[in-house]
Amino acid sequence: MINKYLIQVPLAAFMLLMVFTQSAWAQKLQVKDLTIEYAHNPMGVDVPAPRFSWKLASGLRGTMQQSYQIRVSTDDKSIGTGKSLLWDSGIIKTDESIQVAYTGPALQSKTRYYWQVQVKDNHGNSSAWSEINFWQMGILNVGEWTAKWITTFVGDTLLGPSPYFRKSFTLPKPVKSATAYITAHGLYEGQINGKKIGKDFFTPGWTSYHKRLLYQTYDVTDLLKAGGNTIGFSLGDGWYRGFMAFDGRHSFYGNQVSGLLQLEVEFTDGTKETIQTDETWKYGYGPIMLSDFYNGENYDARKAINGWSENGFNDTQWKFATTIQPGSENLVSSISPLARKHEEFKPKRILTTPKGETVIDFGQNLVGWVKFNVKGLSGTVVSIEHGEVLDKEGNFYNANLRKAKQLVTYTLKGGGIPETYEPHFTYQGFRYIKLTGYPGTPKPEDFTAIAIYSDMKPTGSFSTSNAMINQLQHNIQWGQKGNFVDIPTDCPQRDERLGWTGDAQVFSRTAAFNMDVAGFFTKWLKDVRADQLPNGSVPFVVPNVLGSGASGSTGWGDVAVIVPWNMYLAYGDKKILADQYTSMKGWVDYMTGQSKNNLWNTGFHFGDWLFYRPEDDNDGRAAITDKYLIAQAFYAHSTQLLINTAEVLGNKEDAKNYKELLGDIKKAFLKEYLTPNGRLVSGSQTAYVLALNFDMLPEDLRQQAADRLVANVKDYKYHLTTGFLGTPYLCHVLSRFGHTDIAYKLLLQDTYPSWLYPVKMGATTIWERWDGQKIDGTLQTTQMNSFNHYAYGAIGDWMYRVMVGLNTDDSGPGYKKIIISPNPGGSLTTASATLQTLYGEVTVKWTQDNNVFKMDIVVPENTSAVISLPDAATADVKESGAALGKVKTISQVAADGKDLKLNAGSGSYHFEYSR
Repeated sequence: MINKYLIQVPLAAFMLLMVFTQSAWAQKLQVKDLTIEYAHNPMGVDVPAPRFSWKLASGLRGTMQQSYQIRVSTDDKSIGTGKSLLWDSGIIKTDESIQVAYTGPALQSKTRYYWQVQVKDNHGNSSAWSEINFWQMGILNVGEWTAKWITTFVGDTLLGPSPYFRKSFTLPKPVKSATAYITAHGLYEGQINGKKIGKDFFTPGWTSYHKRLLYQTYDVTDLLKAGGNTIGFSLGDGWYRGFMAFDGRHSFYGNQVSGLLQLEVEFTDGTKETIQTDETWKYGYGPIMLSDFYNGENYDARKAINGWSENGFNDTQWKFATTIQPGSENLVSSISPLARKHEEFKPKRILTTPKGETVIDFGQNLVGWVKFNVKGLSGTVVSIEHGEVLDKEGNFYNANLRKAKQLVTYTLKGGGIPETYEPHFTYQGFRYIKLTGYPGTPKPEDFTAIAIYSDMKPTGSFSTSNAMINQLQHNIQWGQKGNFVDIPTDCPQRDERLGWTGDAQVFSRTAAFNMDVAGFFTKWLKDVRADQLPNGSVPFVVPNVLGSGASGSTGWGDVAVIVPWNMYLAYGDKKILADQYTSMKGWVDYMTGQSKNNLWNTGFHFGDWLFYRPEDDNDGRAAITDKYLIAQAFYAHSTQLLINTAEVLGNKEDAKNYKELLGDIKKAFLKEYLTPNGRLVSGSQTAYVLALNFDMLPEDLRQQAADRLVANVKDYKYHLTTGFLGTPYLCHVLSRFGHTDIAYKLLLQDTYPSWLYPVKMGATTIWERWDGQKIDGTLQTTQMNSFNHYAYGAIGDWMYRVMVGLNTDDSGPGYKKIIISPNPGGSLTTASATLQTLYGEVTVKWTQDNNVFKMDIVVPENTSAVISLPDAATADVKESGAALGKVKTISQVAADGKDLKLNAGSGSYHFEYSR
């Protein structure tokens, strides 16, 4: 009996230990980062079948999701118990964990839904139910808008003064929840009881206002109380009525600002009440005398109306608002990222220029505004002018703004009290400000530059052993931040700031690495579709404020095809392809309609915009590329991407027809632009880059064409000569055809024209021109010389995907399948990139020290990677000290030329070998 007892105790302990161990491993499987339509707990969802996404976290290599179960409820209390569910997906056996569509009962307007997800993996582990998340539907039926549009008075077309609207009301009971739905013709800033509604700026955002007007949905429960409350909003001219485009144009969409607000309150006893804009609201004017994107803001603090959105404010001198009929545009909910405040910068130095100007240098070219403190006599006017660079002599410079003033003026209230000011309905592009009229000596602690841009989550990081390349990456990111203010603009400072389609398409893939731009581009592409002409032509700018005649240029119109495809690759989103498919077809069909014998050689085109051309070009060194050659190449490229899209969406007949068309397009290209000896009629870098990147040449002629490209680069002493359309593909083509060494020489070149020349000149963003500021300090033409223009930053795509080697796989988009194929070169000893994908974080870092090559990789859960180890075909490769054959999550190890290729499941890996 004793011996039996002694045996049973250890056995029981062992079994208990095993149960505990299995439970511990199971707990390591977690579900995190839940999103709906790319947003965390979004308000105002208006799609009938929202899509769920989540990430897995596990301590085990090779983890793949085997199944998921989603449950949805309108009750946040009972959902955790699994009771009173609206919908339970049941256990769905699949590895899908992004963009999983809701398939339950019809969702109701203005209703909040709570959801959770639980998953099982291939190791037999189950996660706990995730944290409870929610989404709230927007106003799904136009008839549910009971609020009325209100304005000041009919015929109030005066630009500048911002009206304030207010309404006081009493809530008789404790508030359970409250939602505000708000929009405007113009810009609005809402307040309740003296506090700002939301964190967003420049709302409702810029869309094709004649067709689509966004409204925002805010949870304002915490701003309200039982008893007396006051709600209100102020209006600015914004994109709707303000100055827009060139030649002093304004009021493009309308000449009168107005607002629409609907506040729906539910009390703790279940009853409801709605407060909405109507003729009982009152309006008045305050301190904002002028607020315009181009021209800045004029603020008179003597006219401040303190407490205007609070109870007890005396509005007896205010007038009743006028109600007007709604416009013809569709009201559409917005869950895309809106502009918000981000980084703050204190002055790097305060200087007196040779002209005697007081100038503050914030050290970074940014987009936003300056907040400052001041104390002085009533009526004192402080003026701030904004500029990006100093001139050759070191004086303040803003001639490149053209007609945009970028001027902020502040008139002090006085009274011996310190005053703090920041603008409202404007933003500026600047690094330097010129201060005039400031009382006393300006101190650094009294000035703060605040960056404002769309609230996109940073996703990518990149660094190398080369400080100038790292600064280039910094400049790429800040060019994106400054130009992604609700739409992708060309520049953020002069009288332009438009959604140039060519700039957006060349940079879109780089953009998708640096930041989460899924929601940003999804929103903007709807306006591309809305503003596309009936014949399929795509405007030069979107929203289109230049008119129907400003459309149809190659490389610009291709945005309708290229950006949706790039978003699909980055986020694995088939819906964006489906939503944009008619637009994509429309553009390709437009090009077909403009062609004769499958050759598109008609119409206006920007060509390879801002290509290299010497000022005194006596011997023909300007890198001119035939515009129609470019057009034919992009015609083929968009057709190929349309074929790819048709195949993804299962449109077999379209795929078949466009494949036939593509063959004809390429035949026409060869007949028109290729000599019998394999030379292109344009011998520029861009001509060969586009012909090679878009597979315009027969395979047997491609290598010699690549060699001609290399010869051209050498002829220009390892300088690029490409413009907007050739630059994004230049290094990609060189690497593809075995000339990565030449690509590195181009990248590391630091004399004009090159990527590093602006870096050497002190740039903190990407320039519009290769030589915006010349080596002697003189500046390019004032008519077109932006120092914040992201297009040439498209080199980032090569740096991330080729240099570091972190790439997508078309067969598993969204980084479901990852290609990791680094290309060390140049003088770099290390390079690394980290990317937050929809599945989790991917990391690639390589170092080379003499002949020893090391690479650290992180492959996120529920994904796999194909890894190429450079020059490792015959090397003794170790992974974390073990032979590759002993690593269970690595398979199919095989030589691929000089490289070693292998498949790997999720997990962290460290490879090391001698090259």
